[in-house]
Amino acid sequence: MNDTPNRILVVDDEPSITEFVSYALKKEGFYTDVVDNGEEALALATKNPYDLFVLDIMLPGMDGYELCRRLRSKTTVPVLFLSARDTELDKVVGLEIGGDDYLAKPFGVRELIARVRALLRRGSGGDFPGANRAITASGITLDEDAHTASGEQGEIDLTPREFELLASLMKNAGKVVSREDLLRDAWGWEYLTETKTVDTHIKRLRDKIEGAGYDPGLVETVRGYGYRFKQ
Repeated sequence: MNDTPNRILVVDDEPSITEFVSYALKKEGFYTDVVDNGEEALALATKNPYDLFVLDIMLPGMDGYELCRRLRSKTTVPVLFLSARDTELDKVVGLEIGGDDYLAKPFGVRELIARVRALLRRGSGGDFPGANRAITASGITLDEDAHTASGEQGEIDLTPREFELLASLMKNAGKVVSREDLLRDAWGWEYLTETKTVDTHIKRLRDKIEGAGYDPGLVETVRGYGYRFKQ
């Protein structure tokens, strides 16, 4: 197994998108570089051994299609297109010029990471950081592939949103996770500015944990900061 984290280059000129994407990738253990134009992307691609390129189509100057063509003349590293243009023609063009996958905006964290992992598996044929998707803390095991959370008392019945919240907390077990980070992890592109939404969903999550026979106090409130899952 390769223990070196995969390196990903993200090319997009919208700060809100690059912040969201780079945050999600870094949380999964990937090295991530970000640039906002094709020229800088090509320069970095000649210097660094990337494992994946994530390209927006609507870039200033050289667009994502042209950038992909130039990258393809030098490397077979997988390319994932991101775009608000979601027509069949856009997808066909992107794939025909050498793209490997196409993700339409808006999208969530889980879909982004799933596409990235699939392309990295295809590109390397081997393992990569995060291949083991099971997390265990305080007697509960969360399996991201099976989308289950369970322990000696049985499975906890969670909605997709509750599962994402629990996953974010358990990945950081013993550490405080802010409401803003929980919003980003669980809501993705549906990111909400009202952090009280998190409090409401945390209450429901605790109720589900208790209802399944576990201690709802596993999810602790850290006043003024956020929440913490007990180790």
